[in-house]
Amino acid sequence: MRSFRLASATAAVALVLFLPYEAMPHARVQPREASPEEPFGAACRVRIDGSRVTAHCHNPYPGIDRVALHVECARWWDLDGDSSPVAVGPARRVLLTGRCWSDVDSAWVSHAREP
Repeated sequence: MRSFRLASATAAVALVLFLPYEAMPHARVQPREASPEEPFGAACRVRIDGSRVTAHCHNPYPGIDRVALHVECARWWDLDGDSSPVAVGPARRVLLTGRCWSDVDSAWVSHAREP
C-alpha cells in the first residue's frame, strides 16, 4: 500500500513538472488597450521644520486633484496626523499644514482624482 502511494505521488509530481508550458492553466484575461492617460497630479513641496510641516501644492493640469497631508511623528506617544482632502483646481495653489508635539519622522502628500 505504501509503495502505491509513493508511486502515485511520484507520477503526479512528474506530470506537473514535465507538462509543456502551453498545457499549464492560465487566466483567460483579455489585455486592455493602452489608453493615453491625461496628465494628472499637483506638484507638492513638503517642508519639515522641527515639529511643524508645511506643504505647498500647485496643480498645472486641467483635472482637479484632491490632496491630503500625512504626518508621522517620531515619538510613539505622539499622534500621527492626516489632513482632510483639499481640492486643487487647474492652475491653483493650496497650503497644507500639520504638526507633532515633538519631532516629525516623515511627511508626504497623497493625491486622488476628483470624481
